[in-house]
Amino acid sequence: MKKRKIIIIGAAGRDFHNFNARYREDESTEVVAFTAAQIPNIDGRRYPAALAGRLYPEGIPIYSESELSDLIRKYDVDECVFSYSDVPYSHVMKMSAIVNSAGASFALLGPKETQLKSSKPVISVCAVRTGSGKSQTSRKIVQMLMKRGLKVVAIRHPMPYGDLVQQKVQRFATIEDLAHYRCTIEEMEEYEPHISRGNVIYAGVDYEAILRQAEKEADVILWDGGNNDFSFYIPDLQITVADPLRAGNEVSFYPGEVCLRTAHVIIINKIDSSSPEQIQIVRENIARTNPSATVIEAASPIIVDRPELIRGKRVLCVEDGPTLTHGMMKFGAGVVAARKFQASQLIDPRPFLSGGLTQTFNTYPDIGTLLPAMGYSDMQKRDLEDTINRTDCDTVIIATPIDLNRIIHIKKPTVRVDYELQEIGLPNLEEVLEDFCKRKGLS
Repeated sequence: MKKRKIIIIGAAGRDFHNFNARYREDESTEVVAFTAAQIPNIDGRRYPAALAGRLYPEGIPIYSESELSDLIRKYDVDECVFSYSDVPYSHVMKMSAIVNSAGASFALLGPKETQLKSSKPVISVCAVRTGSGKSQTSRKIVQMLMKRGLKVVAIRHPMPYGDLVQQKVQRFATIEDLAHYRCTIEEMEEYEPHISRGNVIYAGVDYEAILRQAEKEADVILWDGGNNDFSFYIPDLQITVADPLRAGNEVSFYPGEVCLRTAHVIIINKIDSSSPEQIQIVRENIARTNPSATVIEAASPIIVDRPELIRGKRVLCVEDGPTLTHGMMKFGAGVVAARKFQASQLIDPRPFLSGGLTQTFNTYPDIGTLLPAMGYSDMQKRDLEDTINRTDCDTVIIATPIDLNRIIHIKKPTVRVDYELQEIGLPNLEEVLEDFCKRKGLS
């Protein structure tokens, strides 16, 4: 029987999981290639034979997404499977047009074909957009469950930007583990906050192997979803975080609306920094798409270690990279801190950009007067360090989840900004988790 030829369109995350879960052992299909987008320098590799399995003794090549049309013709491809997240519907359909015009079919894989079943209770925390507040929600849930005496193991959406074989299963329990796995800044931003609070977090490439190892030490699995992707695991409780600062995106981005529609609980975050009109748009969209969901309202108040270094100063705001780039946020916690503590001026980093950061701003021109903490490679880290030190400012506001001073050498005074989830009124997470624990027989 002729095999159906497949290209998986991805960004080093969902694409590999879709292959592992759906195609790796399927003898009726042949995945001839992956394509890569969103993340710099992840094309030109191979999905290695050690991970690809018995049907792929040579592994699978990974090309730039820009080559997609040519690849479809070169390999006589039957179907392309779109497998990355945090994109507007217009982008999804543009990719569909590219694929169809080259002669192939276009597909999206759903939960039934890609979600894995755990032997332990699973809470998934997802979001409608990158930067909605998923990370502080995950951290708070872990802390609340740990206070109940439960062993919680978090599993993070993949970010395998290095050696894929070495990254098959990664376990992070100490800060030293970050260096052991040669984590990028983007990875550290997700893992370090969990480690510093005393819980274990897993990530990697093979999410079946990751799950089975995590189950050995967990009472509860917490899926800490990246971008706005839906869970790789079947959730017993799904919590989705919505962002009224980008009101309307919850029903116009893929797969954020999937997360919205399938949620048991929806948290409307950033109530403190959004307008009543923005909040109302989100409420109405929830009422239309998922009226049975429990809705919690919350704020993400900032915590600043040295506010005196902001007041009256010319400040450079360094924010989380993915949130500013494909997350398309116009401002983050650093700008909130600058405004709250009356900085005299936000300094535009663009005249001082070094190396590859220039290309980042060319690709994402709407970033504006903020500096994304890009660190997918050692070269990007050097470019970030050089740009910060060249920028004519009095203070650097570090609004990333990690202290950049530990990663790069900043020659200027720095202020760290953090934020935590704060529910407003009832219902709240305490009620939700109390019910969850009762249902699952957890003490």
